[in-house]
Amino acid sequence: MGGSDPDGCGMGVRMQQRLRLPDFLHGVNLNYAKLVYHHLISHLLTMFLIPLMVVIAILTSKMNPGDVRQLWFHLQHNLVSILVCTGLTVLGCIAYIMTRPRAVYLVDHSCYRGLPQHKVRFDRFLEHSSLTGYFDESSLEFQRKILERSGLGEETYFPEAMIQIPHHPSLKAANEEAEQVVFSALDTLFLNTSVEKKDVGILIVNCSLFNPIPSFSSKIVNKYQLRGNIKSFNLAGMGCSAGVLAVNLANDLLQVHRNTYAVVVSTENITQNWYMGNKKSMLISNCLFRVGGAAILLSNKSVDQGRAKYRLLHTVRTHCGADDAAFSCVIQEEDSNGKIGVSLSKDLMEIAGGALKTNIITLGPLVLPIREQLLFFATLVARKLFNAKVKPYIPNFKLAFDHFCIHAGGRALIDELEKNLQLLPVHVEPSRMALHRFGNTSSSSIWYELGYIEAKGRMRKGNRVWQIAFGSGFKCNSAVWEALRDVKASPKNPWEDCIDNYPVQTGS
Repeated sequence: MGGSDPDGCGMGVRMQQRLRLPDFLHGVNLNYAKLVYHHLISHLLTMFLIPLMVVIAILTSKMNPGDVRQLWFHLQHNLVSILVCTGLTVLGCIAYIMTRPRAVYLVDHSCYRGLPQHKVRFDRFLEHSSLTGYFDESSLEFQRKILERSGLGEETYFPEAMIQIPHHPSLKAANEEAEQVVFSALDTLFLNTSVEKKDVGILIVNCSLFNPIPSFSSKIVNKYQLRGNIKSFNLAGMGCSAGVLAVNLANDLLQVHRNTYAVVVSTENITQNWYMGNKKSMLISNCLFRVGGAAILLSNKSVDQGRAKYRLLHTVRTHCGADDAAFSCVIQEEDSNGKIGVSLSKDLMEIAGGALKTNIITLGPLVLPIREQLLFFATLVARKLFNAKVKPYIPNFKLAFDHFCIHAGGRALIDELEKNLQLLPVHVEPSRMALHRFGNTSSSSIWYELGYIEAKGRMRKGNRVWQIAFGSGFKCNSAVWEALRDVKASPKNPWEDCIDNYPVQTGS
Protein backbone atom coordinates (compact mmCIF):
# COMPACT_ATOMS: atom_id res chain seq x y z
CA MET A 1 0.00 0.00 0.00
CA GLY A 2 1.52 3.30 -1.02
CA GLY A 3 0.80 6.79 0.18
CA SER A 4 -0.47 10.03 -1.34
CA ASP A 5 2.60 11.97 -0.33
CA PRO A 6 5.15 12.26 -3.14
CA ASP A 7 8.08 12.78 -0.81
CA GLY A 8 7.18 9.78 1.32
CA CYS A 9 6.45 7.31 -1.46
CA GLY A 10 4.61 5.20 1.11
CA MET A 11 2.90 6.09 4.34
CA GLY A 12 4.14 9.68 3.98
CA VAL A 13 4.99 12.54 6.31
CA ARG A 14 1.43 12.76 7.62
CA MET A 15 2.14 9.65 9.67
CA GLN A 16 4.98 11.56 11.32
CA GLN A 17 2.39 14.05 12.55
CA ARG A 18 -0.14 11.42 13.63
CA LEU A 19 1.92 8.62 15.11
CA ARG A 20 4.65 10.28 17.15
CA LEU A 21 5.37 8.71 20.55
CA PRO A 22 4.25 9.22 23.23
CA ASP A 23 1.22 10.83 21.50
CA PHE A 24 0.88 7.62 19.54
CA LEU A 25 -0.11 5.69 22.68
CA HIS A 26 -1.96 8.50 24.47
CA GLY A 27 -5.28 7.71 22.80
CA VAL A 28 -5.09 4.00 23.59
CA ASN A 29 -4.46 4.18 27.34
CA LEU A 30 -7.93 3.31 28.65
CA ASN A 31 -8.67 0.63 26.08
CA TYR A 32 -5.26 -0.93 26.60
CA ALA A 33 -5.72 -0.92 30.37
CA LYS A 34 -9.05 -2.70 30.00
CA LEU A 35 -7.44 -5.38 27.86
CA VAL A 36 -4.56 -5.81 30.30
CA TYR A 37 -7.06 -6.21 33.13
CA HIS A 38 -9.06 -8.74 31.09
CA HIS A 39 -5.88 -10.63 30.23
CA LEU A 40 -4.84 -10.88 33.88
CA ILE A 41 -8.31 -11.96 35.02
CA SER A 42 -8.45 -14.59 32.26
CA HIS A 43 -5.29 -16.19 33.67
CA LEU A 44 -6.23 -15.70 37.32
CA LEU A 45 -7.14 -19.36 37.84
CA THR A 46 -3.76 -20.49 36.51
CA MET A 47 -1.97 -17.98 38.70
CA PHE A 48 -3.66 -19.42 41.81
CA LEU A 49 -3.57 -23.10 40.84
CA ILE A 50 0.19 -23.28 40.40
CA PRO A 51 1.01 -22.05 43.94
CA LEU A 52 -1.73 -24.34 45.30
CA MET A 53 -0.17 -27.36 43.60
CA VAL A 54 3.23 -26.43 45.00
CA VAL A 55 1.79 -26.20 48.54
CA ILE A 56 0.08 -29.61 48.20
CA ALA A 57 3.31 -31.19 46.95
CA ILE A 58 5.25 -29.76 49.89
CA LEU A 59 2.70 -30.95 52.44
CA THR A 60 2.57 -34.43 50.88
CA SER A 61 6.35 -34.76 51.04
CA LYS A 62 6.23 -34.07 54.79
CA MET A 63 3.66 -36.78 55.62
CA ASN A 64 4.89 -39.65 57.84
CA PRO A 65 4.09 -43.37 57.19
CA GLY A 66 1.21 -43.33 59.70
CA ASP A 67 -0.51 -40.50 57.83
CA VAL A 68 -0.12 -42.40 54.57
CA ARG A 69 -1.75 -45.56 56.05
CA GLN A 70 -4.65 -43.50 57.41
CA LEU A 71 -5.16 -41.89 54.00
CA TRP A 72 -5.22 -45.33 52.35
CA PHE A 73 -7.82 -46.51 54.91
CA HIS A 74 -10.12 -43.61 54.00
CA LEU A 75 -9.68 -44.29 50.28
CA GLN A 76 -10.75 -47.95 50.73
CA HIS A 77 -14.00 -46.94 52.41
CA ASN A 78 -14.86 -44.24 49.85
CA LEU A 79 -14.28 -46.26 46.70
CA VAL A 80 -17.50 -45.16 44.95
CA SER A 81 -16.79 -41.49 45.50
CA ILE A 82 -13.25 -41.93 44.26
CA LEU A 83 -14.39 -43.74 41.12
CA VAL A 84 -16.98 -41.07 40.38
CA CYS A 85 -14.43 -38.29 40.84
CA THR A 86 -11.88 -40.13 38.73
CA GLY A 87 -14.44 -40.71 35.97
CA LEU A 88 -15.45 -37.06 35.95
CA THR A 89 -11.81 -36.04 35.83
CA VAL A 90 -11.14 -38.33 32.87
CA LEU A 91 -14.23 -37.05 31.04
CA GLY A 92 -13.15 -33.49 31.74
CA CYS A 93 -9.68 -34.17 30.34
CA ILE A 94 -11.16 -35.77 27.21
CA ALA A 95 -13.50 -32.81 26.72
CA TYR A 96 -10.58 -30.40 27.11
CA ILE A 97 -8.46 -32.31 24.60
CA MET A 98 -11.32 -32.45 22.09
CA THR A 99 -12.25 -28.76 22.37
CA ARG A 100 -8.90 -27.04 22.90
CA PRO A 101 -7.55 -24.98 19.99
CA ARG A 102 -5.52 -27.10 17.61
CA ALA A 103 -1.95 -26.12 16.95
CA VAL A 104 -1.38 -24.82 13.43
CA TYR A 105 2.07 -25.28 11.93
CA LEU A 106 3.76 -23.50 9.06
CA VAL A 107 5.49 -26.36 7.29
CA ASP A 108 7.20 -24.18 4.69
CA HIS A 109 6.67 -21.21 2.37
CA SER A 110 8.04 -20.17 -1.01
CA CYS A 111 8.21 -16.91 -2.94
CA TYR A 112 8.34 -16.14 -6.65
CA ARG A 113 11.57 -14.75 -8.13
CA GLY A 114 11.17 -13.15 -11.54
CA LEU A 115 13.13 -13.77 -14.69
CA PRO A 116 16.31 -11.73 -15.30
CA GLN A 117 14.86 -10.19 -18.48
CA HIS A 118 11.94 -8.81 -16.45
CA LYS A 119 14.07 -6.64 -14.15
CA VAL A 120 13.16 -2.97 -14.33
CA ARG A 121 15.91 -0.41 -13.90
CA PHE A 122 14.78 3.15 -13.21
CA ASP A 123 15.94 4.47 -16.57
CA ARG A 124 14.12 1.63 -18.32
CA PHE A 125 10.95 2.34 -16.33
CA LEU A 126 11.02 6.05 -17.20
CA GLU A 127 11.82 5.37 -20.85
CA HIS A 128 8.94 2.92 -21.04
CA SER A 129 6.57 5.41 -19.39
CA SER A 130 7.62 8.11 -21.86
CA LEU A 131 7.23 5.88 -24.93
CA THR A 132 3.71 4.81 -24.01
CA GLY A 133 2.47 8.35 -24.61
CA TYR A 134 0.11 8.20 -21.62
CA PHE A 135 1.91 10.72 -19.42
CA ASP A 136 2.68 14.43 -19.72
CA GLU A 137 6.04 15.92 -18.70
CA SER A 138 4.81 16.80 -15.21
CA SER A 139 3.71 13.21 -14.55
CA LEU A 140 6.99 11.80 -15.85
CA GLU A 141 8.97 14.11 -13.56
CA PHE A 142 6.71 13.18 -10.65
CA GLN A 143 7.36 9.48 -11.23
CA ARG A 144 11.09 10.07 -11.44
CA LYS A 145 11.08 11.73 -8.00
CA ILE A 146 8.97 8.95 -6.54
CA LEU A 147 11.42 6.31 -7.77
CA GLU A 148 14.42 8.17 -6.37
CA ARG A 149 12.88 8.41 -2.90
CA SER A 150 10.97 5.14 -2.84
CA GLY A 151 13.57 2.79 -1.37
CA LEU A 152 13.29 0.48 -4.39
CA GLY A 153 16.38 -0.88 -6.08
CA GLU A 154 17.20 -1.53 -9.73
CA GLU A 155 16.31 -5.25 -9.80
CA THR A 156 12.56 -5.35 -9.17
CA TYR A 157 10.33 -7.17 -11.66
CA PHE A 158 7.60 -6.17 -14.10
CA PRO A 159 5.44 -8.65 -16.04
CA GLU A 160 6.21 -9.38 -19.68
CA ALA A 161 3.24 -7.37 -20.99
CA MET A 162 4.40 -4.20 -19.20
CA ILE A 163 7.91 -4.34 -20.65
CA GLN A 164 6.80 -4.46 -24.28
CA ILE A 165 6.19 -1.29 -26.32
CA PRO A 166 3.33 -0.88 -26.84
CA HIS A 167 2.38 -2.81 -23.75
CA HIS A 168 -0.50 -5.26 -23.87
CA PRO A 169 -2.69 -5.19 -20.74
CA SER A 170 -4.96 -7.94 -22.05
CA LEU A 171 -6.81 -10.61 -20.10
CA LYS A 172 -4.59 -13.23 -21.66
CA ALA A 173 -1.44 -11.38 -20.55
CA ALA A 174 -2.82 -10.95 -17.02
CA ASN A 175 -3.54 -14.67 -16.84
CA GLU A 176 -0.02 -15.44 -18.04
CA GLU A 177 1.48 -13.21 -15.33
CA ALA A 178 -0.65 -14.79 -12.60
CA GLU A 179 0.08 -18.33 -13.75
CA GLN A 180 3.81 -17.69 -13.96
CA VAL A 181 3.94 -16.25 -10.44
CA VAL A 182 1.54 -18.58 -8.65
CA PHE A 183 2.44 -21.86 -10.34
CA SER A 184 6.15 -21.17 -9.87
CA ALA A 185 5.68 -20.54 -6.13
CA LEU A 186 3.45 -23.61 -5.73
CA ASP A 187 5.84 -25.86 -7.68
CA THR A 188 8.64 -24.88 -5.30
CA LEU A 189 6.43 -25.36 -2.25
CA PHE A 190 5.27 -28.85 -3.26
CA LEU A 191 8.82 -29.83 -4.20
CA ASN A 192 10.32 -28.68 -0.90
CA THR A 193 7.62 -30.21 1.31
CA SER A 194 6.96 -33.43 -0.67
CA VAL A 195 3.30 -33.12 0.31
CA GLU A 196 0.82 -35.17 -1.71
CA LYS A 197 -1.60 -32.97 -3.65
CA LYS A 198 -4.56 -35.13 -2.57
CA ASP A 199 -3.75 -34.37 1.08
CA VAL A 200 -4.45 -30.64 0.65
CA GLY A 201 -7.91 -30.09 2.13
CA ILE A 202 -8.04 -26.27 2.14
CA LEU A 203 -6.99 -23.76 -0.54
CA ILE A 204 -7.12 -19.98 -0.07
CA VAL A 205 -6.02 -17.53 -2.77
CA ASN A 206 -5.91 -13.78 -2.24
CA CYS A 207 -5.46 -11.32 -5.10
CA SER A 208 -7.13 -7.93 -4.87
CA LEU A 209 -7.29 -6.64 -8.43
CA PHE A 210 -7.36 -9.67 -10.74
CA ASN A 211 -10.38 -11.94 -10.54
CA PRO A 212 -10.92 -14.05 -13.66
CA ILE A 213 -13.67 -16.60 -14.26
CA PRO A 214 -13.17 -19.39 -13.32
CA SER A 215 -11.49 -18.09 -10.18
CA PHE A 216 -7.77 -18.50 -9.73
CA SER A 217 -8.35 -20.96 -6.93
CA SER A 218 -10.15 -23.10 -9.52
CA LYS A 219 -7.20 -22.72 -11.88
CA ILE A 220 -4.95 -24.12 -9.14
CA VAL A 221 -7.31 -27.03 -8.49
CA ASN A 222 -7.27 -27.80 -12.22
CA LYS A 223 -3.52 -27.41 -12.62
CA TYR A 224 -2.56 -29.66 -9.69
CA GLN A 225 -5.58 -31.98 -9.86
CA LEU A 226 -6.54 -31.32 -6.24
CA ARG A 227 -9.28 -33.43 -4.69
CA GLY A 228 -12.95 -32.79 -5.35
CA ASN A 229 -14.01 -32.04 -1.77
CA ILE A 230 -11.35 -29.38 -1.19
CA LYS A 231 -12.49 -26.27 0.71
CA SER A 232 -11.58 -23.56 -1.82
CA PHE A 233 -11.72 -19.78 -1.31
CA ASN A 234 -10.81 -16.84 -3.54
CA LEU A 235 -10.38 -13.51 -1.68
CA ALA A 236 -10.59 -10.28 -3.69
CA GLY A 237 -10.33 -6.55 -3.10
CA MET A 238 -8.83 -6.86 0.40
CA GLY A 239 -5.58 -5.01 -0.21
CA CYS A 240 -2.04 -5.55 0.99
CA SER A 241 -3.08 -6.99 4.36
CA ALA A 242 -4.93 -9.91 2.75
CA GLY A 243 -2.00 -12.29 3.25
CA VAL A 244 -2.40 -12.19 7.04
CA LEU A 245 -6.17 -12.28 6.63
CA ALA A 246 -5.87 -15.46 4.54
CA VAL A 247 -3.71 -17.07 7.23
CA ASN A 248 -6.36 -16.16 9.80
CA LEU A 249 -9.06 -17.80 7.67
CA ALA A 250 -6.91 -20.90 7.22
CA ASN A 251 -6.36 -21.07 10.98
CA ASP A 252 -10.12 -20.95 11.61
CA LEU A 253 -10.75 -23.71 9.08
CA LEU A 254 -7.97 -25.88 10.49
CA GLN A 255 -9.70 -25.74 13.88
CA VAL A 256 -12.69 -27.50 12.31
CA HIS A 257 -11.20 -29.88 9.73
CA ARG A 258 -8.91 -32.50 11.26
CA ASN A 259 -5.60 -33.85 10.01
CA THR A 260 -5.30 -31.85 6.84
CA TYR A 261 -3.18 -29.29 5.03
CA ALA A 262 -4.08 -25.75 4.02
CA VAL A 263 -2.37 -23.96 1.14
CA VAL A 264 -2.45 -20.16 1.14
CA VAL A 265 -1.46 -18.24 -2.00
CA SER A 266 -0.89 -14.47 -1.78
CA THR A 267 -0.23 -12.39 -4.88
CA GLU A 268 -1.19 -9.29 -6.87
CA ASN A 269 -1.48 -8.65 -10.59
CA ILE A 270 0.22 -5.74 -12.35
CA THR A 271 -0.65 -6.28 -16.03
CA GLN A 272 -4.18 -4.91 -16.03
CA ASN A 273 -3.71 -2.45 -13.20
CA TRP A 274 -1.14 0.03 -14.47
CA TYR A 275 -2.61 3.53 -14.28
CA MET A 276 -2.47 5.32 -17.63
CA GLY A 277 -3.42 8.84 -16.60
CA ASN A 278 -1.91 11.95 -15.04
CA LYS A 279 -3.55 12.19 -11.62
CA LYS A 280 -0.69 12.32 -9.12
CA SER A 281 -2.37 10.33 -6.33
CA MET A 282 -2.94 7.47 -8.76
CA LEU A 283 0.58 7.44 -10.21
CA ILE A 284 2.31 6.33 -7.01
CA SER A 285 1.18 2.73 -7.37
CA ASN A 286 2.86 2.56 -10.81
CA CYS A 287 6.19 3.36 -9.18
CA LEU A 288 5.97 1.13 -6.10
CA PHE A 289 4.15 -2.07 -7.03
CA ARG A 290 6.04 -4.95 -8.60
CA VAL A 291 5.47 -8.59 -9.49
CA GLY A 292 5.56 -11.03 -6.59
CA GLY A 293 3.74 -13.88 -4.92
CA ALA A 294 4.02 -16.43 -2.13
CA ALA A 295 2.69 -19.89 -1.34
CA ILE A 296 2.38 -21.12 2.25
CA LEU A 297 1.70 -24.66 3.54
CA LEU A 298 -0.08 -24.90 6.90
CA SER A 299 -0.91 -28.06 8.81
CA ASN A 300 -2.83 -29.14 11.91
CA LYS A 301 -1.27 -32.62 11.92
CA SER A 302 0.66 -33.32 15.10
CA VAL A 303 3.16 -35.41 13.11
CA ASP A 304 4.21 -32.24 11.25
CA GLN A 305 5.45 -30.53 14.40
CA GLY A 306 8.84 -32.17 13.95
CA ARG A 307 9.41 -30.88 10.42
CA ALA A 308 7.48 -27.60 10.49
CA LYS A 309 9.30 -24.28 10.69
CA TYR A 310 6.85 -22.29 12.82
CA ARG A 311 3.78 -22.53 15.00
CA LEU A 312 1.05 -19.90 14.70
CA LEU A 313 0.49 -18.17 18.03
CA HIS A 314 -1.89 -15.30 17.32
CA THR A 315 -3.71 -13.49 14.54
CA VAL A 316 -5.29 -10.09 15.17
CA ARG A 317 -7.51 -8.41 12.59
CA THR A 318 -8.51 -4.74 12.78
CA HIS A 319 -11.20 -3.48 10.40
CA CYS A 320 -12.11 0.23 10.35
CA GLY A 321 -14.57 -0.03 7.45
CA ALA A 322 -17.53 1.13 9.53
CA ASP A 323 -16.05 4.61 9.34
CA ASP A 324 -16.80 6.29 6.00
CA ALA A 325 -13.44 8.05 5.79
CA ALA A 326 -11.55 4.82 6.46
CA PHE A 327 -13.70 2.90 4.01
CA SER A 328 -12.97 5.28 1.13
CA CYS A 329 -9.34 6.22 1.84
CA VAL A 330 -8.02 3.66 -0.69
CA ILE A 331 -10.42 3.11 -3.56
CA GLN A 332 -10.27 1.99 -7.17
CA GLU A 333 -12.00 4.51 -9.44
CA GLU A 334 -11.83 6.40 -12.71
CA ASP A 335 -10.16 9.78 -13.07
CA SER A 336 -11.75 12.68 -14.94
CA ASN A 337 -10.65 11.14 -18.25
CA GLY A 338 -12.08 7.72 -17.51
CA LYS A 339 -8.70 6.12 -16.70
CA ILE A 340 -8.92 3.50 -13.93
CA GLY A 341 -6.53 3.65 -11.00
CA VAL A 342 -6.32 3.42 -7.23
CA SER A 343 -7.05 6.74 -5.53
CA LEU A 344 -5.44 7.51 -2.17
CA SER A 345 -7.17 9.87 0.26
CA LYS A 346 -5.31 12.72 1.95
CA ASP A 347 -6.49 11.24 5.27
CA LEU A 348 -4.84 7.89 4.57
CA MET A 349 -2.01 8.33 7.06
CA GLU A 350 -4.27 9.39 9.90
CA ILE A 351 -6.55 6.40 9.27
CA ALA A 352 -3.60 4.01 9.07
CA GLY A 353 -2.35 5.33 12.41
CA GLY A 354 -5.73 4.73 14.03
CA ALA A 355 -5.90 1.19 12.65
CA LEU A 356 -2.40 0.45 13.95
CA LYS A 357 -3.30 1.76 17.41
CA THR A 358 -6.37 -0.47 17.59
CA ASN A 359 -4.42 -3.50 16.41
CA ILE A 360 -1.73 -2.97 19.04
CA ILE A 361 -4.38 -2.51 21.76
CA THR A 362 -5.61 -6.03 21.04
CA LEU A 363 -2.22 -7.62 20.38
CA GLY A 364 -0.30 -6.13 23.31
CA PRO A 365 -1.91 -8.11 26.17
CA LEU A 366 -1.45 -11.33 24.17
CA VAL A 367 2.29 -10.99 23.66
CA LEU A 368 3.85 -8.50 26.05
CA PRO A 369 5.46 -9.79 29.28
CA ILE A 370 3.39 -9.25 32.44
CA ARG A 371 6.06 -6.82 33.68
CA GLU A 372 5.53 -4.54 30.68
CA GLN A 373 1.78 -4.65 31.11
CA LEU A 374 1.96 -3.88 34.82
CA LEU A 375 4.36 -0.97 34.27
CA PHE A 376 2.03 0.47 31.65
CA PHE A 377 -0.97 -0.01 33.94
CA ALA A 378 0.84 1.56 36.92
CA THR A 379 1.85 4.70 35.03
CA LEU A 380 -1.70 4.98 33.68
CA VAL A 381 -3.16 4.82 37.19
CA ALA A 382 -0.65 7.41 38.40
CA ARG A 383 -1.60 9.76 35.58
CA LYS A 384 -5.35 9.30 35.70
CA LEU A 385 -6.10 8.93 39.41
CA PHE A 386 -3.33 10.94 41.07
CA ASN A 387 -2.69 13.49 38.31
CA ALA A 388 1.00 12.67 38.52
CA LYS A 389 3.14 14.26 35.86
CA VAL A 390 4.52 10.98 34.63
CA LYS A 391 5.25 10.27 31.01
CA PRO A 392 3.16 7.43 29.52
CA TYR A 393 5.08 4.18 29.64
CA ILE A 394 5.72 2.84 26.17
CA PRO A 395 5.68 -0.98 26.13
CA ASN A 396 8.86 -2.49 24.73
CA PHE A 397 7.73 -4.74 21.88
CA LYS A 398 11.33 -5.89 21.42
CA LEU A 399 10.79 -7.99 24.57
CA ALA A 400 7.89 -9.77 22.87
CA PHE A 401 9.37 -10.29 19.39
CA ASP A 402 12.74 -11.22 17.98
CA HIS A 403 11.92 -10.39 14.36
CA PHE A 404 9.58 -7.95 12.61
CA CYS A 405 8.08 -8.34 9.14
CA ILE A 406 6.50 -4.96 8.38
CA HIS A 407 4.65 -4.74 5.07
CA ALA A 408 7.02 -3.17 2.56
CA GLY A 409 4.48 -0.58 1.40
CA GLY A 410 7.04 2.19 1.10
CA ARG A 411 10.11 3.69 2.73
CA ALA A 412 8.18 6.17 4.87
CA LEU A 413 5.94 3.45 6.34
CA ILE A 414 8.96 1.46 7.47
CA ASP A 415 10.66 4.61 8.81
CA GLU A 416 7.67 5.55 10.93
CA LEU A 417 7.08 2.12 12.41
CA GLU A 418 10.78 1.89 13.23
CA LYS A 419 10.52 5.20 15.08
CA ASN A 420 7.16 4.71 16.77
CA LEU A 421 7.79 1.17 17.98
CA GLN A 422 11.36 2.15 18.94
CA LEU A 423 12.88 -0.61 16.84
CA LEU A 424 16.53 -1.06 15.94
CA PRO A 425 17.78 -0.92 12.33
CA VAL A 426 18.26 -4.69 12.34
CA HIS A 427 14.56 -5.17 13.13
CA VAL A 428 13.40 -3.29 10.03
CA GLU A 429 16.22 -4.55 7.82
CA PRO A 430 14.11 -7.36 6.29
CA SER A 431 11.40 -4.88 5.29
CA ARG A 432 13.84 -2.36 3.81
CA MET A 433 15.72 -5.01 1.87
CA ALA A 434 12.53 -6.67 0.57
CA LEU A 435 11.36 -3.26 -0.67
CA HIS A 436 14.75 -2.64 -2.29
CA ARG A 437 15.06 -6.05 -3.97
CA PHE A 438 11.46 -6.86 -4.90
CA GLY A 439 9.47 -3.62 -4.47
CA ASN A 440 6.00 -3.49 -2.97
CA THR A 441 4.67 -6.96 -3.79
CA SER A 442 1.45 -6.27 -1.86
CA SER A 443 0.19 -9.10 0.37
CA SER A 444 3.22 -11.32 -0.31
CA SER A 445 5.83 -8.82 0.92
CA ILE A 446 5.83 -10.15 4.50
CA TRP A 447 6.84 -13.59 3.15
CA TYR A 448 9.80 -12.18 1.22
CA GLU A 449 10.85 -10.58 4.51
CA LEU A 450 10.55 -13.86 6.41
CA GLY A 451 12.60 -15.48 3.65
CA TYR A 452 15.28 -12.80 4.14
CA ILE A 453 15.57 -13.58 7.85
CA GLU A 454 15.92 -17.29 7.07
CA ALA A 455 18.48 -16.69 4.32
CA LYS A 456 20.56 -14.64 6.76
CA GLY A 457 20.50 -17.54 9.25
CA ARG A 458 19.03 -15.41 12.02
CA MET A 459 16.01 -17.52 12.95
CA ARG A 460 16.61 -19.51 16.13
CA LYS A 461 14.41 -21.99 17.96
CA GLY A 462 11.90 -20.14 20.15
CA ASN A 463 12.22 -16.84 18.25
CA ARG A 464 8.96 -14.97 17.74
CA VAL A 465 8.06 -13.14 14.55
CA TRP A 466 5.51 -10.34 14.16
CA GLN A 467 4.04 -9.92 10.69
CA ILE A 468 2.02 -6.73 10.28
CA ALA A 469 0.33 -5.38 7.15
CA PHE A 470 -2.06 -2.60 6.10
CA GLY A 471 -4.73 -2.75 3.41
CA SER A 472 -7.73 -1.05 1.85
CA GLY A 473 -11.04 -1.16 3.60
CA PHE A 474 -9.29 0.01 5.92
CA LYS A 475 -7.50 -2.86 7.67
CA CYS A 476 -4.46 -3.56 9.83
CA ASN A 477 -3.75 -7.26 10.40
CA SER A 478 -1.09 -9.04 12.49
CA ALA A 479 0.21 -12.60 12.74
CA VAL A 480 2.61 -13.92 15.38
CA TRP A 481 4.73 -17.04 14.79
CA GLU A 482 7.15 -19.01 16.96
CA ALA A 483 10.11 -20.84 15.43
CA LEU A 484 10.08 -24.55 16.28
CA ARG A 485 13.76 -25.00 15.42
CA ASP A 486 16.73 -23.14 14.01
CA VAL A 487 15.29 -22.32 10.61
CA LYS A 488 17.40 -22.43 7.48
CA ALA A 489 16.39 -21.14 4.08
CA SER A 490 14.64 -23.73 1.93
CA PRO A 491 15.87 -24.55 -1.60
CA LYS A 492 14.97 -21.90 -4.18
CA ASN A 493 14.65 -19.22 -1.52
CA PRO A 494 14.13 -15.95 -3.47
CA TRP A 495 17.27 -14.48 -1.86
CA GLU A 496 19.65 -17.34 -2.60
CA ASP A 497 21.31 -15.59 -5.55
CA CYS A 498 21.89 -12.26 -3.79
CA ILE A 499 21.73 -12.62 0.01
CA ASP A 500 25.47 -12.03 0.39
CA ASN A 501 25.02 -8.59 -1.19
CA TYR A 502 22.59 -7.51 1.54
CA PRO A 503 22.00 -5.37 3.50
CA VAL A 504 22.61 -2.37 1.26
CA GLN A 505 22.35 1.34 1.94
CA THR A 506 18.95 2.53 0.72
CA GLY A 507 19.38 6.22 1.37
CA SER A 508 17.35 8.59 3.50
